[in-house]
Amino acid sequence: MASRFSATRRQVLKTGAALVAIAGVGSPVLAATKRPNILYIMADDLGYADLSCYGRREYQTPAIDSLARDGVKFERAYANSPVCSATRTALMTGRYQYRLAVGLEEPLAQRDVGLPPEHPTLPSLLKKAGYRTALIGKWHLGSLPKYGPMQSGYDHFWGFRGGGLDYFHHTYMGKPDLWDDDKPISEPGYMTGLLGQKAIDLIRDYAASDQPFLISLHFNAPHWPWEGPDDKAEADRLASTKNIWAISHYDGGSMKTYAEMVTQMDLQIGRILQCLTNKGLAENTIVIFTSDNGGERYSDTWPFTGKKGELLEGGLRVPALLRWPARIPGGMVHDDMMITMDWVATLLAAAGAKHDPQYPLDGINLLPTLLNGDEKEPRTLYWRYLLMRQEACCSGDWKYLKINDNSFLFNIKSDPLERANLKDQHPEKLAELVTRYRAWDRTMLPLDPNAYSFGFTADKMADHFGNGKHVD
Repeated sequence: MASRFSATRRQVLKTGAALVAIAGVGSPVLAATKRPNILYIMADDLGYADLSCYGRREYQTPAIDSLARDGVKFERAYANSPVCSATRTALMTGRYQYRLAVGLEEPLAQRDVGLPPEHPTLPSLLKKAGYRTALIGKWHLGSLPKYGPMQSGYDHFWGFRGGGLDYFHHTYMGKPDLWDDDKPISEPGYMTGLLGQKAIDLIRDYAASDQPFLISLHFNAPHWPWEGPDDKAEADRLASTKNIWAISHYDGGSMKTYAEMVTQMDLQIGRILQCLTNKGLAENTIVIFTSDNGGERYSDTWPFTGKKGELLEGGLRVPALLRWPARIPGGMVHDDMMITMDWVATLLAAAGAKHDPQYPLDGINLLPTLLNGDEKEPRTLYWRYLLMRQEACCSGDWKYLKINDNSFLFNIKSDPLERANLKDQHPEKLAELVTRYRAWDRTMLPLDPNAYSFGFTADKMADHFGNGKHVD
């Protein structure tokens, strides 16, 4: 399906005059113009409809919404996985995460596994092309001494290496987890605010140079523990318990707290966008905002069902916005399928950088569609998840889903809630998608049955995420 545009004729003509032909990744996008800066912002566990521009009613997110107004809103954006580390593997490599052992972790296990430093990554490829690179925030792709942001292409790192960081004590599973490059540090403050300020400081520093930059800003908001900016007492309570997961995840939080966590992130993003404007960088900086997977317990995933950890649409669909005023008119809506790993091919193309041919990309370059309105070739996307033996693939409006021994065929366009199982009405379509899935699956690493962490049993995980049946 072609993308839908709501830009003005004047904007389109202005943009069209500045474009050159795009052959693919590695081909220059700009003709005799400065390469763009890149600010990639990723939320953690934010649901599809958790932004007011996607329909959230309980609170407003004006700063993030401005990216939709001034850029592109993706209506059919998918995460590479319904959990964190696997999606981040795809984001770093531009490839299906199942090609690497770290991408099989669900979530990242407390064992010797991580993103191999020798594997080309988005930051390492941009660094090779002359970009300055920095990660502010969450890593969660392996521990020192083998694995880390600076081992995988970032010049600078300020943030945390684990998963559910406490917003005040900056601990993960009870242990301190705050770093400046590879040095452990301590700094007081609410983590969302600290990350916002670090990004602003870095932009101010980078603005003094003509060298383009990539800043990856990976918030932990609104991931548990459920702590708003005024919830220091809750953080102290959690710090005193022996079972951090059980307390913070099962008995904590509220809709009010969740709203405070999201709106605080929006506030920081507003400050960052203003900093780009003040430094004269907004026009030629690509700003992307998205989430690593579908929403958690307090998220809004309407009009989809399912949450994080599930291959239902609510566990995979994410908000995704892109702003690049120098080249892309505002007010655009893009309704083709896209997926996290597409960002790598897209950003490399925008930067005039090349991927490593020894590691072919699975993601595609979105710029021909965004800039020229070119129709994309039909594609099929694939997912699998060890919990409840889930399998899924989407081709056009059709989706195959398997949960344990239950198979489903949905038309996502007419039935976004995934309620009407059409497998008996369209057995030929189900057979086609299953065949495609099996062929793809054979090209990936086999699932690792030991890939669960935190000491969860399958029963405990199922109790949290659902019983494996198609339920509300």
